[in-house]
Amino acid sequence: MPQPERIKPEVMTPELMKSVAVQGDGRSADSLALVDRARPEPREGEILLRVRAAGVNRADVLQRRGLYPPPPGAPDTRGLEAAGEVAGLGPGVRRWQVGDRAAVLLAGGGYAEFVSVDARHALPVPDGLGWAEAAALPETLFTVWANVFETGALQPGETLLVHGATSGIGVTAILTARLWGARVIGTARGAAKAQAARALGAELAVDSTAGDWLEPVRQAGGADVILDMVGGDYVQRNLHALKPGGRLVNIAYQAGARVELDLRPIMAKRLTVTGSTLRARPAEEKARLAGAVERQVWPWVLDGRLRLPVEAFPLAEAAAAHARMEGGEHLGKIVLLA
Repeated sequence: MPQPERIKPEVMTPELMKSVAVQGDGRSADSLALVDRARPEPREGEILLRVRAAGVNRADVLQRRGLYPPPPGAPDTRGLEAAGEVAGLGPGVRRWQVGDRAAVLLAGGGYAEFVSVDARHALPVPDGLGWAEAAALPETLFTVWANVFETGALQPGETLLVHGATSGIGVTAILTARLWGARVIGTARGAAKAQAARALGAELAVDSTAGDWLEPVRQAGGADVILDMVGGDYVQRNLHALKPGGRLVNIAYQAGARVELDLRPIMAKRLTVTGSTLRARPAEEKARLAGAVERQVWPWVLDGRLRLPVEAFPLAEAAAAHARMEGGEHLGKIVLLA
């Protein structure tokens, strides 16, 4: 008797989305190209975000060059923050509904039309806030809150010194410190950038290309907290710029990670020297930070007092956005519009 023909199981083709990938060695911004990839599905405790805008950060450039690999389990696509509408809910998600507007902190994957993210790492976007402005917030706000306000323990009335004052982190630090009631000093490369930092609220902004920035800072009374993204030979000068009991927080080292220090200022002035990264922190710690940012900082976003200057590029022009980042002439944040 002939055997009945077996019915083959249906093979579902995954839905595709546009995503930015590296083609080649990644040394040049031109290695970024738009490709089709499978759309992710939200897992337990995750939301699926329809990305409308994604922030561009210097870490993305380093990852493209192969110098900053994603942590285990993170997408290999660049993009550490995004904003858009909730398009799907994983099991166990209670706070969010499909259609909600959200800004999210990511371990990767933002340069795409969709991304899945831990629902605890998302914050609500008010109707009056544009997608580009919303996408510019999570990475910088989480970083500044963790380093300036928690680790650095900046208090109202104290002085914050920010190096790289017109970068995304720098602008965020200036604006939030001022809203917190602190005094701000900034350094920036070039007279135009120094002027921009003053316009944003820095009481003093020093052009670091015009000479040593240390003496003007000391003449202004020094700093209680320093947020440093430069490293290298800035570190020793930072110690001399700090007041007694001051705190130096390092979050990057564009001028070099290895330094030789004279420990005497640390001991004589009882200084604290510390630093951190954000991306590799555990999900629980990021969720805790999200809660702190939502309680302490997000009200300034909701009432319109906290807005970052942004430059926007289409997702298909991610290469141009990276070239702009590498050129260093931008003010505030660069974002991609999906």
